[in-house]
Amino acid sequence: MLKLDTKLIHEGEDEARAKGAVAPPIYQSATFESRPGESYDEIRYARLNNTPNHLAVQKKISRVAGGEACVVAASGMAAISTALLAVLRSGEHVLVQDCLYGGTHSLLTEDLPAAGITHSVIDAKRPETWGEALRPETRAIYVESITNPTLDVACLKEAAEFANSHGLISLIDNTFCSPVNFRPLDIGFDIELHSATKYLNGHSDIVAGCVIGGEELVRKVTHRLNHLGGSLDPHACFLLHRGLKTLGLRVTRHNENGLFVARFLSSHKDVTRVLYPGLEDHPDYHRASGLFSGYGGVVSFEVEGGATRADAFIAALELAMFAPSLGGVETLITRPVLTTHSGLSEPDREAAGISDSLVRIALGVESEADLCLDLDQALAASG
Repeated sequence: MLKLDTKLIHEGEDEARAKGAVAPPIYQSATFESRPGESYDEIRYARLNNTPNHLAVQKKISRVAGGEACVVAASGMAAISTALLAVLRSGEHVLVQDCLYGGTHSLLTEDLPAAGITHSVIDAKRPETWGEALRPETRAIYVESITNPTLDVACLKEAAEFANSHGLISLIDNTFCSPVNFRPLDIGFDIELHSATKYLNGHSDIVAGCVIGGEELVRKVTHRLNHLGGSLDPHACFLLHRGLKTLGLRVTRHNENGLFVARFLSSHKDVTRVLYPGLEDHPDYHRASGLFSGYGGVVSFEVEGGATRADAFIAALELAMFAPSLGGVETLITRPVLTTHSGLSEPDREAAGISDSLVRIALGVESEADLCLDLDQALAASG
C-alpha cells in the first residue's frame, strides 16, 4: 500500500502523459475525435469532465482520499451545490450543522428552498438531539470537518454513524483539513467535498472544487454537473494536478505554522480570544485530536479594542495580505463579517459566534518566526 505522499506524486499520471513526457501536457481542447459507432459514454468532451486532464486529477484525488471516484468542478460551491442537488429532490429534507460556510448557508436558505428542498439546523455537538430533527422526507446530513471561521469540530464519527443507521446520505466539507489531516470516507461518510481552490491546489491561482465518494454516488453527481455546466477547464485541471503533488509537504508546514502562531497569539497581551482546535484549551481539542493528524493553517482571534483596532492591526501587517481564501503558500487575513460571512444577518452571525471584531488568519508556508514578528509589530502599531 503506497503512502499518501507517494500517491500524491504517482496516482493518475498514466491518464494524461503523452509521448514520454514526465509531466502531463495541458489538453486545451473542448472536444476529442471519436470513432463512428462509439456510445455517448465514450465521447470525450470538456463539459463532460472526461478529458485526459480531468481523468488524471480525478484519479489522483480519489486515490488520495480513499474514494472509489471523484469529479472536479468549477468551484467549491459548484461541488457543494451539485452534490446536494444530486442527492436531494423537491419535497426532501436535509439536516445541517450549525455554523456553516457563508456560501453554503446562503445556498440552503435562499436557493434550495426555491427547488422545494428544506433543511433543519442541528447542534452538531449533541448527537442525542439529532433524532428530534428527523422527518419522513429527510434524506441527508451535511457537516464540515472544521467550521469556518469559528473552527469548531463537530461529532463527525457520530454523524456518519447516524446517517448509516437512518438510511441517510452523509456529506462532509473537508476543505479545512484536506485528506492529509483527515479522511472522512474512512470513518463512513458517503461524500467528501472540497473547495480545491484552497489546500488541494495551494497556490491561489485557480478556483475549483471536487466531490469524492463511491462510484454510484459520484456518477449521479457527475450527471447533474454535466447538466448544470459547472465543469472545470483543462488548464485549471492541470494546475490542480500539479499543486496536489506538494500537498503533503505544504499541509505539514501549514499545520506547524498554525499551531505556532496560535500559541503565540494566545500568550499575547493584546489578544483576547484565540480559536484553533490544536490548542489544548479549545473546547473541541480532545475530539479533534482523536480525528485529525493535524489542525491546518487557519487561526481565528479577537484583539483588544474591537473592530476598529482589528482594522488598524490588519492595515499595519507587512507580510499577511488582506484577502479572503486560505490554503495558499502566502498568508492571508480577513474579518469574516466583511467577507466570507457578510451575507449572513447579524442575528445569524451572533448565533454562529462570529463577532464584528473576529479576525481570521490563513497562514501560508513562510517562516513561523517572521510571521510572528509581523503580527507582533502590527499589534504594537495598532495599540
